[in-house]
Amino acid sequence: MLLFSPARSTPSALSRRRLATLPERRTVPQTVIEKIVQKYAVGLPPGKLVKAGDFVMIRPEHVMTHDNTGPVISKFKSIGATQIKSPRQAVFTLDHDVQNKSRKNLAKYANIEAFAREHGVDFYPAGTGIGHQVLVEEGYAFPHTLTVASDSHSNMYGGVGCVGTPIVRTDAAAIWATSVTWWQVPRIVNVELRGRLAPGVTGKDVIVALCGAFNNDEVLNAAIEFTGDGIAALSVDDRLTIANMTTEWGALVGYFPVDDVLLDWLELRTFSHFRINRHRLDAYAAHLTIDLPTLVPHVSGPNGVKLSTPLPELERRRVPVQKAYIVSCTNSRASDLAAAAAVVRGRRVAPGVEFYVAAASSAVQRSAERAGDWQALVAAGARVLPAGCGPCIGLGAGLLEEGETGISATNRNYKGRMGHPNAQAYLASPAVVAASALKGYIASPDSLDAAALPPSGPPAHSAIVLSSSSADDAAQRRPADEPLLPSFPSTFRGPLLFAPQDNLNTDGIYPGKYTYQDDITPARQAEVVMENYDPTFAALARATAKRINDDDDDDDEKAGVVLVSGYNFGTGSSREQAATALKAAGVPLVLAGSFGDIFKRNAINNGLVCLEAPELVADLTRAYAKDGARGRGGRHGELTVDAGLALVPQAHGPIQTRDVRVRHVSKRAPVVAVPSHRTQVSGRVVLQWRVGGPVQDPGFACGVRWYRHRGKEAVRIWVEIAQDRCGVEAVDEEGRTAGPAGVLE
Repeated sequence: MLLFSPARSTPSALSRRRLATLPERRTVPQTVIEKIVQKYAVGLPPGKLVKAGDFVMIRPEHVMTHDNTGPVISKFKSIGATQIKSPRQAVFTLDHDVQNKSRKNLAKYANIEAFAREHGVDFYPAGTGIGHQVLVEEGYAFPHTLTVASDSHSNMYGGVGCVGTPIVRTDAAAIWATSVTWWQVPRIVNVELRGRLAPGVTGKDVIVALCGAFNNDEVLNAAIEFTGDGIAALSVDDRLTIANMTTEWGALVGYFPVDDVLLDWLELRTFSHFRINRHRLDAYAAHLTIDLPTLVPHVSGPNGVKLSTPLPELERRRVPVQKAYIVSCTNSRASDLAAAAAVVRGRRVAPGVEFYVAAASSAVQRSAERAGDWQALVAAGARVLPAGCGPCIGLGAGLLEEGETGISATNRNYKGRMGHPNAQAYLASPAVVAASALKGYIASPDSLDAAALPPSGPPAHSAIVLSSSSADDAAQRRPADEPLLPSFPSTFRGPLLFAPQDNLNTDGIYPGKYTYQDDITPARQAEVVMENYDPTFAALARATAKRINDDDDDDDEKAGVVLVSGYNFGTGSSREQAATALKAAGVPLVLAGSFGDIFKRNAINNGLVCLEAPELVADLTRAYAKDGARGRGGRHGELTVDAGLALVPQAHGPIQTRDVRVRHVSKRAPVVAVPSHRTQVSGRVVLQWRVGGPVQDPGFACGVRWYRHRGKEAVRIWVEIAQDRCGVEAVDEEGRTAGPAGVLE
């Protein structure tokens, strides 16, 4: 039906109206990742198209667990489940602690295998290989499918055109029981790779350079789609390496397109073809580019993935190394071992250097043996480890000792991850690692032709924000009145500890050496929490918790130590204990500039509340961080700042803190509190208190109450300021702390 109105008879009006009243059917553009998620989403309303920011239920093609299968079994049983709903979904691969031959670990492995046989689950025993490599080799990670794993490096599946994303242990148990789990579709970022790499530059150099060039959370909690003419010149092994380390870059997915290079690679492995849809639509949140011809080999570190340095610059410094590693799911494939063997063939490892090698899988090792590469590495002095994670996760032989420096082809060099917290770790390509092992310092292989490389320096790169529509925006859309669940506290209060550090990772929060000790109690977790970041944190948290007065607690309020940190808090692995250890240490609330999504997922599943508070982080950084910048500790060099601050409960408005100081009080002395000074910080009132003397300010009311606290006589001093009541605890008459100090009611 067509309508015509004299009021709209002008050409411009007709052009705008097109004379039609029939609604135009609009096609909502979707990225490739959104299309794949659409296929695996369940329970969507009719006609609903999946977009970034949507919360959806997904039924993934497969779910992989490894050594953490034991704890997942316990969670599975604790929710009352008895049968795995879809046994073909689950895959068990034992790969992390394979060097551990203790009776306890072997019994754990035997129990996992027995559970797999009972439920008909595909099982790969220790020695088969690293789980991610097994999933690629065995076809579980396959083009245009969605596969998850209870491990943060499931991003690696994107190297073969599979949407791989990490989940956590609770999610894995839920998938076993129901075949589904929840997921928020991340914002999608387009990373364009232009041109061809120079000779001797590898996929490892690409991802290390990307982490260094775009190190301001450009891809934090995003799904990356790699595009550009540079992809065609990248081998599948290079793509797997890049996709694997998008985890360290901060992303949740690192997806490469399905192209002829990948299809040829699949054909060689006798996989059947998958229907390919090459149609792509532009619906990205950002567009990042890197010009590959401008890239030289890069090295990451020390002790930070996002700190990358051009190899020629680092080589001039002649940084000595004591240990070198070619292990892990990132760079231990046949092509990686071949590249390292080409460097060391006919030569010997430098005196004083230990060179460790482990294949990504037993199939990879057999391939390297047939090519003679394995023998060349061993002849050069390499120490062979079983196919597994080993030193990469800080388990088994060959860990970095105090004061040592290591260079590794792995994916993470976080402080303390590969050994002692006072060691230094660098990341590089297998060829650079092998060359460094031969020369005893970080060096390039002799075969690298410096004349064929572009000028040393950061690669040419750019970033454009294309759209503000993202999961972040969805999170910022605040509902008018969101009801709380029953018994969930509406307010939090307690003393505040500040860790002035960005990218405080899960290895810093809960060291990897404890991750697969399944019998560690919550009390023990509380003793080792933050050990790799700040060895004094656990004791400080215990002492701070003593300042909390629980007398006035009710169901509507939660008291505890409040931890504040910088941006990308909890980046790194999927270990659940990073969240549970903080809870065990008496931390019910973490405030940060932003959070790693895997950590946030663990926190949600385990009842640790995480809130983004960038303004508070900025205020505390200016006031208490050394030189007003995060990453250097507090003003006095302390890694965790205890400035006597406490969180003020309030219904609305910005987060408020009070700086509370209490001196010794005797029962015989006047006991009143007055403000010693009053300051404004970003519009918020910050007060310091002194005890003793008359009340000077008529705007303040004051009172005293003596009572028994844990068998001791104590005094409560309270001061009412407008509508806020702020209370502090004093000491007993012998000068001992009789109750929590600095508590705000």
